[in-house]
Amino acid sequence: MAESYFDDREEDREARIRYERRRCMRRERQRRMRRRRRQKRLLCLAVFGVILIVICVSVKSCRRAGKDEAPVQEQEQAAIEPLDKAELEKIIEEQSGETQPEEPETEEEVLVYSFTQTEDTASIACEEVISTHAILVDESTDTIIASKGARERILPASMTKVLTLLVAAEHIPEEELGHTFTMTQEIVDYAYRNDCSSVGFVAGEKVPVRDLFYGTALHSGGDAAVGLAVYTAGSQEAFVEMMNQKLGELGIAESTHFTNCVGLYDEAHYTTVYDMAIIMKAAVHNDRCREVLSAHIYTTQPTQEHPDGIEISNWFLRKIEDKDTGGEVLCAKTGYIVQSKNCAVSYGTFAGKTPYICVTAGSTSGWRCIYDHVEIYNRYISSP
Repeated sequence: MAESYFDDREEDREARIRYERRRCMRRERQRRMRRRRRQKRLLCLAVFGVILIVICVSVKSCRRAGKDEAPVQEQEQAAIEPLDKAELEKIIEEQSGETQPEEPETEEEVLVYSFTQTEDTASIACEEVISTHAILVDESTDTIIASKGARERILPASMTKVLTLLVAAEHIPEEELGHTFTMTQEIVDYAYRNDCSSVGFVAGEKVPVRDLFYGTALHSGGDAAVGLAVYTAGSQEAFVEMMNQKLGELGIAESTHFTNCVGLYDEAHYTTVYDMAIIMKAAVHNDRCREVLSAHIYTTQPTQEHPDGIEISNWFLRKIEDKDTGGEVLCAKTGYIVQSKNCAVSYGTFAGKTPYICVTAGSTSGWRCIYDHVEIYNRYISSP
């Protein structure tokens, strides 16, 4: 028992070391970006200085030749008077075609999405849609096509894992997908104790990081999701802080807050179908998230504990693929806890390959949730 305890401590320490190493790498990239911006600014200053010298030499030559009259000379003299620092930087920014921030806070521009309700936005009031909350968004124009209780608070259940995937994908580089994470007894017990869906990984199993992504997305595995969180941040608590920070970057922190990476019930763990559509939009614009959320079937890599791997499925995609939706559902994530009932978020292309996002919550069964999406896509998307 003591040996297992020290093994867990060693694994936690290694996970934190990996997290710190990635954070140092991000800081180093940010320093390089700032250095390049300073070099660009200095280059622009040098070019402007050369132009200024050429103008001065030309004016002096004209003076010596006596070709300019006194009034003209006065105008030229005024034209070559030294500029103050603010004016000089403004000219440089205009010449370079962009405004350079003095100290960029982030490595990449953070996109904040929002959806617009119009006069044409329909109210989802038909009896065929059982879900208590729903929203349909034209993702190409960020327009709300139809909605029902879109801004009301709901419990997201395992739809939470869309954000889990997104945060992990943004912090784990491609070259680490083949690395392994040793599943701990603590994580296995956590999934069992909270009655989570589980991929079936066992304590001590060395699971490839790639399989943690697919296990989280397809089978909604609590073991995979917590393993992904611990690998990324060193602990689920630290990872949840990163999740809520991402909510702030997306501009929805006032109406959405998460306390775990799985979707377990908690009064402080909530969102809206509008906000879930925002999260899904960000996820489908991330290549890795889009890849795992669009997989129908996946088999994990063979391990000593599972020599043939474990076959897992995205049952929402497999069940809806033979339904007439008028298009193609490409990505999806479901959720269920007693307090939230059945919910789901899906993304697909319809009406001439136009992308749409649909989110529903409060349905009465997994099948009814699927039929709600089918009904919403068919009823509220106009044919091309």
